[in-house]
Amino acid sequence: MNYYGNPITRLIEELAALPGIGGKSAQRLAFHILHMPQEKAEALSAAILEAREKMRYCSVCCNLTEEEVCPVCANLKRDHKMIMVVEDPRDMAAYERTKEYHGVYHVLHGAISPMTGVTPQDIRIQELLRRIDSGVDEVILATNPNVEGEATAMYISRLLKPLGVKVTRIANGVPVGGDLEYVDEITLSRALEGRREM
Repeated sequence: MNYYGNPITRLIEELAALPGIGGKSAQRLAFHILHMPQEKAEALSAAILEAREKMRYCSVCCNLTEEEVCPVCANLKRDHKMIMVVEDPRDMAAYERTKEYHGVYHVLHGAISPMTGVTPQDIRIQELLRRIDSGVDEVILATNPNVEGEATAMYISRLLKPLGVKVTRIANGVPVGGDLEYVDEITLSRALEGRREM
């Protein structure tokens, strides 16, 4: 039943279609937007349209950018012989916040997932393979430590090994601040495998 009228109902439906937004959150957001000052609502609308129109994929790493080449790939101070492969631009941003990694990236925009119909052709693996010719020494596979991420890392590793490039996988294990009694067995075994000397 349409309690609010078509415009509000449509806004709630559009917001509810966003990932991670349920019906109640969509309703709360819709009413928040309705109570915004007109200029704030227009600014939100303009920001959405501008992002949609101006953002594109970097011609080198497939990250989102306004330019032909993203700022990371354009930075000559970065180590262009080391490529970290991530699933999503948000993963790249997480590594950048650490200020510890000084190589470049490759963004896959997904992971192999036969259950949901995502095949190697649906993500940016071919673009990665084309980059290997440019003197890359190491590819770091930093996909998520879940079934899809592991499958994607294994698939890419098998493609890269014959090309003579060093392929490494990020370590994973016990999170900082975590209690060992609550950590699953797979995570604990990975933490043990990835141990290092102190």
